[in-house]
Amino acid sequence: MSDSTTDNGKTVGIIAYLTLIGWIIAFVMHNNNKTEFGAFHIRQMLGIIIVGFALYILNIVLALAIGSAILGWVIQIAMFVYWLLGFIGALQGEMKPVPILGEQFQQWFKGIG
Repeated sequence: MSDSTTDNGKTVGIIAYLTLIGWIIAFVMHNNNKTEFGAFHIRQMLGIIIVGFALYILNIVLALAIGSAILGWVIQIAMFVYWLLGFIGALQGEMKPVPILGEQFQQWFKGIG
C-alpha cells in the first residue's frame, strides 16, 4: 500500500467522525479510493450514529413516560465516550473497535468497504 493510499485512509477515518456530514463526505471519499482503514472507521461511526439515534428515541419515550430526562445525560456521555474512542483511534492510525458493540458494527456493516 502506497503512502498516499495510507494517508487517504487515515483522512477518511478522521473525517468520518466529524458529524453526520463528515461521515457522508468520508463515505464518498472512500468510494473513490477504498482502504481497509477508511472502511473500518466508516463502519464504526455508522454504528455509533445509529445506536445514538436509537438511544435518543428511547430516551424521549422514557422521558415522556417517567417524566425524567436523567437517562439522556447518561446516554449523551456514553455516546461522547464512544465517539471520542473512535476518533482517537483514527487519529492514531489504529483499527481498534469501540467497546461492547464495535465488533458487531464491523459485522453488521461489512458491506461497506
